[in-house]
Amino acid sequence: MIPEVLADTKDKMEKALEHAHEEFGNIRTGRANPALFDKLLVDYYGTATPLGQLASMQQPEARMLVITPYDKGALKDIEKAIVSAQHLGVTPSNEGHLIRVVMPELTKERRMEYVKLAHSKAEEARVAIRNIRRKGMTDLGALDGEVGEDEINRAEKELDKITKGFIDRIDESAKAKEADLLEV
Repeated sequence: MIPEVLADTKDKMEKALEHAHEEFGNIRTGRANPALFDKLLVDYYGTATPLGQLASMQQPEARMLVITPYDKGALKDIEKAIVSAQHLGVTPSNEGHLIRVVMPELTKERRMEYVKLAHSKAEEARVAIRNIRRKGMTDLGALDGEVGEDEINRAEKELDKITKGFIDRIDESAKAKEADLLEV
């Protein structure tokens, strides 16, 4: 029973960490990153569709992204979605069959805003990990009577150790993202 609770909790924490990494990937640095545009919703024939499903994205240069739609009829809708995405701060150039997006240099103020955003995403991830830990502790407490108290105490210490490991990994990712954002 205890190993299943620990394994389930660890699996959920792994997914929370993975989500945090995705969130960090969506925070813009000075380089063009297809992950920034992947989940951008485009109004495609009345349906909000992620851009990653409508077009291929290549990065020919560090600060340029080329978006080639699978359906040329979606070109205007894709361009409109990119223009309306204010968190990107880019202006696309429509070349008739593809869209070029050049990422502008980040100002110091904008970099600091992104660092704050990264810190808030890291805190959200830490809170998620702690909530998963709390649920794991509740599940372990529910086993009282089925297994010994000593075993539950050992499992709770193991759960605390697992939680600390995941929080440390989130902190490392946040520091790496901050360094990436502040790099000129």
